[in-house]
This record gives sequence, C-alpha cells and structure tokens, in this order.
Amino acid sequence: MRGLLKIYYIYIRWFQMPNSLSHRNPLLTVDIIIEIPSGIVLIRRNNPPFGWALPGGFVDYGEALETAAIREAKEETGLDIGWPEQFHAYSAPNRDPRHHSVTMVFIASAAGTPCAGDDAGAARIFNETDLPKNLAFDHARILSDYFRYKGGEKKSVIFQHH
Repeated sequence: MRGLLKIYYIYIRWFQMPNSLSHRNPLLTVDIIIEIPSGIVLIRRNNPPFGWALPGGFVDYGEALETAAIREAKEETGLDIGWPEQFHAYSAPNRDPRHHSVTMVFIASAAGTPCAGDDAGAARIFNETDLPKNLAFDHARILSDYFRYKGGEKKSVIFQHH
C-alpha cells in the first residue's frame, strides 16, 4: 500500500500539478489599437508600470484572443469595437518590466467617446503627431510599427528584423 501511495504522490506532483520551480511560461496578453475617426485611443494606467498605454490585459483561461481583445477594450474604454484584426505578436522578454509576457496586438475600429474604466485612470484620443512621451511597456515600438503599417509599409518589411 505504501508503494502505491508513493507512486500516486509522484504522479500528482509531477504530472498533475504545475511545477513553477522547474517550468515557467510567459503570460499571454492582448493589446488593442482602437481606431476612431479622430485618432487612436490610449489609456493612462492607474497601476505600475505607470504611463499611457494601449487598452489591453491578460487573456483569461479558456478565452479566445479576439474575445479577450473585445472584453478588454470595453472594460478599459467603454467602447464596443468591431471584430479585431490581428496585427502582430510581441514577445521580447523585457517588454513588460514585471514579468515575461507575450502580447497579441489587434487593430479594431469603434465609434463614440472613450470613457476610462477598470484600471484606467483616463482614456484619450491621440494622433501620430501628439502621442504622449511616457508610453508604458513596449507601446512606443508597437505604435511606431502601426503607423508605418498605416503609411503603406508591408508587415514583412516592418517585422523582418524584430
């Protein structure tokens, strides 16, 4: 009996329960570039890292990326977005100072006036020429890539050296 308990313990320990000491995965997030007729929507973060950021957040277990993007856009800006288009995945280990995360960036359109919600302290509309200087995470790079794409550059050119 004791031998069976030991085998059961090893099975549960190594095959059923995550072992955070020997195996870690990046966290999965989404960010949304919300296009409205007068610009794009950014939120001012109430939590570290502080600064202006694209609306976004963590993908819930069992949630599709597109569903997470729609949910996060609504929670943080109050806007209902159209079906989001995948733009690019950003995965540099240092893109988030808190931990290694991978984000799928989406582009979506919306109408209306953004209203800060969830953990956003403010929501504002910006253009390429008036972006705030204090962008959180790697959002300056993401927005630079986005404006290049909107300017007509192909993704294969923009992302060839990422």
